[in-house]
This record gives sequence, structure tokens and C-alpha cells, in this order.
Amino acid sequence: MVCKFCGSENVVKRGYRNTQRGKVQRFFCKDCGKKFIIDEGFEKMKSTPQIITLALDLYFKGISLRGIVDHFKQFYNCDVSHVAVFKWIQKYVKLMKEYADQLVPKVSGIWHSDEMALNINGDYKWLWNVIDNESRFWLATQITEKREIADARNILAQASSISKTRPMAVVTDGLRAYQDAIPKEFHTMKAPRTQHVRIPNIRNRSNNNMVERLHGTIRQRNKVMRGLDEESTAQTMMDGMRIYYNFIRPHMALNGKTPAQKAEIGVDSSQNWLSLIKKASKAKPA
Repeated sequence: MVCKFCGSENVVKRGYRNTQRGKVQRFFCKDCGKKFIIDEGFEKMKSTPQIITLALDLYFKGISLRGIVDHFKQFYNCDVSHVAVFKWIQKYVKLMKEYADQLVPKVSGIWHSDEMALNINGDYKWLWNVIDNESRFWLATQITEKREIADARNILAQASSISKTRPMAVVTDGLRAYQDAIPKEFHTMKAPRTQHVRIPNIRNRSNNNMVERLHGTIRQRNKVMRGLDEESTAQTMMDGMRIYYNFIRPHMALNGKTPAQKAEIGVDSSQNWLSLIKKASKAKPA
């Protein structure tokens, strides 16, 4: 046990704090004189961690907000509104994303990048995604108005920032913006040039099925929601789906492992929403 304010180990128990979920152990730091409780991510929340994490799991498995509310009512006699559920999703996706983006995955030298149309309040925008070939780790996602060179460079820069590396090759569709974006983003005199593998269409023997499969999953999820009402909602959903895809969902292609386990970023085999939120909360600055 260390103090969340000064990092001192000179900490003792000092009574309890009454919270909306019951009594929680309180601690006192003898060095800085501050009292605190261990915030595992659920401080001041009315609902239990089990209900909140179940809501996250159902949502990213494709259940609608009102479907989650109905599930809680029928099986847990728990009355929550769909607005409350969405606020949970926003709160914890933001927390987990900040933690997950600090982790450095071990990726291969081949990335797959693609874009798809996304319906946001009746207006179609472009969703870009980059996935690592070997670990299936979903490196980056972004929503843009257009498909220009700057947009392509930005998503590749995000992927490079997360992985702390540059790829040997990037596999894309026939979008011409990549032809200029890849050499501009990765050109350096100290390393071999990043190869651009351009797949004009899905009928080619060497195709981009890995990221296309991901886009199929996103389309199914978006269909349940009947489109997205605003861009911030869409970005929250994409960030949450990336966390679910990388850390929670086992992949048959990886023999039951998650991409995070395959990428060797220190997550255990029992990784779930609850443990991920606790780790993210502990890693958050006081």
C-alpha cells in the first residue's frame, strides 16, 4: 500500500468512509497527512461494479442500450435508464483508453489499413482502422470527413505512436491517398523504406480480409444502433470496440488468446472488464 498523493509507504488504516455502495476502507498517510481510499474505478457510483461491467460487456457484444436496461430489469430487478448506461460507457471507455494507449504492444512488421463509410445522423463519414498482421492487435481508429493524404497520414501516425515502431509493409486497398501518405509518414534515411502493398480489390489472392472482417463486425454493431446520432458517440463506440477487441474478446485465429496477450503487453489470462478498469484506475494520476 502506497499513498496515492505522495507515493509514501508510511500508510495506516484509518476508519471507513460511507459511500453509496457501503463502507469502504480509508487510509492515512503519516508523511503527507492526507486521507484517501483506494479508488478502483467505482468511487461514488450508485450501481455495483458487476452491473456496470455487465453493461459494458453487453453493449460491446451488440446489445442496444434499451436492451441492456430490459435485461437488468428482468434478471436483476435493477432499474437504470438507458441514459445512465451510456454515461457509464463514456466514463469507462475514456478511462480504459487512456490506460491502454500507454501500453506498447509487440507487433509484427506488417500492418493492414482500411476505411469504411459510417452513418452518423444521416451523414456518411469515413472510419479508418489499422490492425497488426501477426497479433491482430487493433492499433488505431479515427473518423474523418474525407479520405485525403492528411487523413491517411494521421491514422498511420497514430498506429506508429501506439506501437513505438514503423512497419516494414502496409497493406491497403486501392485508395490513392495511401501512395503518398505511406512514404511521407515513414520515410527515413536510417531504415529501409516501408513497402506499400496495394490491393485493388477483394478478388486478389493477397487481400485485406483481416481488417475487412473487423469492418463487418462494426457494421453489425451499427445496425443494432440504427446509425449514430453524433460524431462523439461514434468515436466513443469505436474506442470501446477497440478495447473489447484487443483485451476482452478471445480470437479463434489466435488459439483463444486476445490480441493483447499475443502482443505481450502484460495482461493475464483472466483479463476482463473489471480487472481492466481497476488497472486503469490505479494507473491514473492522483
